[in-house]
Amino acid sequence: MISTLLVANRGEIACRVFRTCHDLGIRTVAVHSDADEGALHTRVADTAVRLPGAAPADTYLRGDLIVKAAVAAGADAVHPGYGFLSENADFARAVLDAGLVWIGPPPDAIEAMASKTRAKDLMGIAPLAVEDVTEADLPVLVKAASGGGGRGMRIVRRLEELDAALQAARAEAASAFGDGEVFVEPYLEGGRHVEVQVLADTHGTVWTLGTRDCSLQRRHQKVIEEAPAPGLSEKLTEELAALAVRAARAVDYVGAGTVEFLVAGDRAHFLEMNTRLQVEHPVTEAVFGIDLVAEQIRVAEGHALASEPPPARGHAVEARLYAEDPATDWTPQTGTLHRLAFPDGIRLDTGYTDGDTIGVHYDPMLAKAIAHAPTRTEALRALAGALERAAVHGPVTNRDLLVRSLRHEEFTRGRMNTAFYDRHLPELTTPAPDPHAPLAAALAEAHGASRFGGWRNVPSQPQVKRYAMAGEEHEVRYRHTRDGLEADGVRVVHAAPDLVVLEVDGVRRKFEVARYGDEVYVGASALRALPRFPDPAAQHAPGSLLAPMPGTVVRVADGLAVGAAVRAGEPLLWLEAMKMQHKITAPATGTLSELRVGLGQQVEPGALLAVVQAPL
Repeated sequence: MISTLLVANRGEIACRVFRTCHDLGIRTVAVHSDADEGALHTRVADTAVRLPGAAPADTYLRGDLIVKAAVAAGADAVHPGYGFLSENADFARAVLDAGLVWIGPPPDAIEAMASKTRAKDLMGIAPLAVEDVTEADLPVLVKAASGGGGRGMRIVRRLEELDAALQAARAEAASAFGDGEVFVEPYLEGGRHVEVQVLADTHGTVWTLGTRDCSLQRRHQKVIEEAPAPGLSEKLTEELAALAVRAARAVDYVGAGTVEFLVAGDRAHFLEMNTRLQVEHPVTEAVFGIDLVAEQIRVAEGHALASEPPPARGHAVEARLYAEDPATDWTPQTGTLHRLAFPDGIRLDTGYTDGDTIGVHYDPMLAKAIAHAPTRTEALRALAGALERAAVHGPVTNRDLLVRSLRHEEFTRGRMNTAFYDRHLPELTTPAPDPHAPLAAALAEAHGASRFGGWRNVPSQPQVKRYAMAGEEHEVRYRHTRDGLEADGVRVVHAAPDLVVLEVDGVRRKFEVARYGDEVYVGASALRALPRFPDPAAQHAPGSLLAPMPGTVVRVADGLAVGAAVRAGEPLLWLEAMKMQHKITAPATGTLSELRVGLGQQVEPGALLAVVQAPL
């Protein structure tokens, strides 16, 4: 019987596993890098162990340190979470060799499926040889042989782009997984990403727990997932389940795993088997009414599964809330997460809490929000409404994108595929700011002044406040009068630091307001209070390229030097942040007049990288 369990991971998944352990009465051990010393997963665990000596981004890849930590903390079991070491057969063997219980499949099963190329061989599918790719094969997908999470993947639609895609994918895969091997496979335009959850015990029983649709993706990383996958025929659903069982039995699989497919019409193409728990496992838990982590632990303790899984009920949908800006090539964001709160009735899995810092070392996912309802329509509506009402105060997030995606007709009708964001990103990221949010922010700030002699007998001189919102500057005017605060075109019903009520054309609206220094949040709108007089030092020359995030310069375009001619949209350099590489492109056609950074240099957000001078 397992009494103390260490999670060889961080953040949201560590907190998720610890929650089940606490319910089962199992003591918990967290591990952490120096950057994560005060992270939520270290605070909710019973014990925490520092992993010394490695850079923050590499710390959780040090299986030797994690095994030592488990032994030192008196753990008798290790759960790998997902990512990092969850699909590393050598790590699983090291855990077992140390006399610990491994909460996962046998090392041989991991090894057989961990490499996507070997997995395809096992299923009788040969990958496309890189040297054999021709125009007739396009488009193709360059894909990391190890790992997951969308890293080390590039779509190639023109043959001349293949070498660059291979180079970028290898570098990203090596950084994320310690393995730069990549392969090429045909890319099926218009396909859906569908997967089957499996759970197997040591007594020969293999469960398939329905299907999940994970077609809404950016950079090949899932954004919205749901169960069951909508619109699949009964025949195709049965075929997917049979293929998943075949994959599991082929490697004598034990524990939780996922078999992934690309589906087009009634055809299913095997992609890979992930020998671990998936990020989207909560939707399956909601539909089947089970705790997959608890089942993993039971299986690892030798218990047998029932002959059949429980029946499925209703529909569940999950949205991944990321600290990123979808409108600027999904650029990850950093900073302080002041507040994260969702309405009741929504499951929230997160590794952050109010006041935490979103850093540069790890994936930018803040939380997963999950809704379950009797029907798909009700689940989508519940999740979209909850996201819209949630308090998400801090770095820019994809919250608005998620709400609009869940309400988009193509998605609500179940007609989406993996190219959804390729088609619809501009319309989903077009700013739609609340025009009354700046006034509400100003009135909330003015409340204190109105209580302490702010009234003036000079109605011709209104108070003026300026805010930046959705990339634009907004100026608002209001007055202190004998009867309270007034503003043109609206009736001020109530004004307090945290709540403003306005009546507009006979309709009364409430605005919840929160302020953190110059950052102001009015409902779902984020604003920044501007000074009365702009700082001249903050101005940059036209054509300036500023770092959109903190990161490291990992590549500079060949031959790039001051005086070089560049074209609009041409890649100039690449920054790496949160294990992903981000292209920095020329804002206009012209001449490179300044280059302020070099290979290996670390930069902060807003740092001047280069200047492109357009012709006069």
